[in-house]
Amino acid sequence: MVRELAIKTHHAYQAFLESGTSAKKNAILASIAKGIEAAREDLKHANKNDLNIGRDKHLTGAFLDRLALNDARIDGMIQSCMELIDLPDPVGEIYESSLRPEGFTVSRMRVPIGVIGIIYEARPNVTIEAATLCMKSGNAVILRGGSNAYHSNMALVKVLQDALKANDIDENLISYLDTTDRSAVDELLQQDDLVHLIIPRGGESLIRAVVEKSRIPVLKHFKGVCHVYVHEDADLEMAEKIIVNAKVQRPATCNSAETLLVDEKIAKKFLPKALPLLQKEGVEIRGCDKTIKIYGKDVVPATEDDYYAEFLDLVIAVKVVKNIDDAIAHINTYGSAHTDAIISQDKTATDHFIRNADTASVIVNASTRLADGGVYGLGAEIGISTDRLHARGPMGLRELCTYKWIVNGTGHIRE
Repeated sequence: MVRELAIKTHHAYQAFLESGTSAKKNAILASIAKGIEAAREDLKHANKNDLNIGRDKHLTGAFLDRLALNDARIDGMIQSCMELIDLPDPVGEIYESSLRPEGFTVSRMRVPIGVIGIIYEARPNVTIEAATLCMKSGNAVILRGGSNAYHSNMALVKVLQDALKANDIDENLISYLDTTDRSAVDELLQQDDLVHLIIPRGGESLIRAVVEKSRIPVLKHFKGVCHVYVHEDADLEMAEKIIVNAKVQRPATCNSAETLLVDEKIAKKFLPKALPLLQKEGVEIRGCDKTIKIYGKDVVPATEDDYYAEFLDLVIAVKVVKNIDDAIAHINTYGSAHTDAIISQDKTATDHFIRNADTASVIVNASTRLADGGVYGLGAEIGISTDRLHARGPMGLRELCTYKWIVNGTGHIRE
């Protein structure tokens, strides 16, 4: 079954190379947006089934939040389709063109990667985000969502495939691995002659399992251990606002702050103001010895593991650091190269942090929650890469393309 699905998707991709004009892509996106609106109540009903099953399984509140499809998130899926329509089609773009001394030109052209496998867990809106981004960038996609979102995903896939058929495009351009059998995923990961890239979205255990089993290149995002560092020259009121937003606004997301680092020169002034604000929002504080000495009210002693942890919950690790270099060393040791922020009014300090923090996104005087493809102007993102090759950070349309070299001569030969 898996092999047959991969073959069908590959054939659809090859056909789309010719038929997938920018106008056709945008027409499909408009049809998807219209289809989501028309299926709104059906989508909520399907999602209600998944949520009820999840509650019976005693899934956590954070997990159920990621699973939920309410009106706001349905509106968000529609909006992301419309935003993608407005974004330029990257396929066929010629860039970095140069005239060689011999008189011929060398250029690069953006082209689709090919067939992309997306393996993800709880969030059903990923079904729309992944499919539409892949399609707009000229790729085909094989989706495989988590079993906990099965009914929601199947309802969304119907909308996607109906939109393709309505625009005379092979519905297999957006395929779904319709089984909860985990061995099917293992088989998909072996189809390296038909599938060109695997993007897993989910917990660290899922991603590591995919990396270990795949014969296909995998674009990884193991976890989001994001830091907010409050420098000695920070605006402390600004820092308070930022850390509360970074931790509390949506704690189950990969760009929420997991560790707060505070310069020892301002720790006695900042911590007694900031930590109560976090605790008021229900955040558990796990602090170093210096943090407990400065502010010991209901602070749990932090362990080494806490600094490596992606809590995805209302928990934060707190450490007092000597200076900016100590903060950077901590981030480069314990972080996941996802997103890290500095709060400072000193440009020399922020420039130093930007250069030396080993991370995909550096945030200056703002919340880590801004690390998002939509916020960065990429449209809906396929994910956030913590890899170093091909793409890093939020991945939008351009990051779903590779390139080919184009050489234009006038009879040139190699002497």
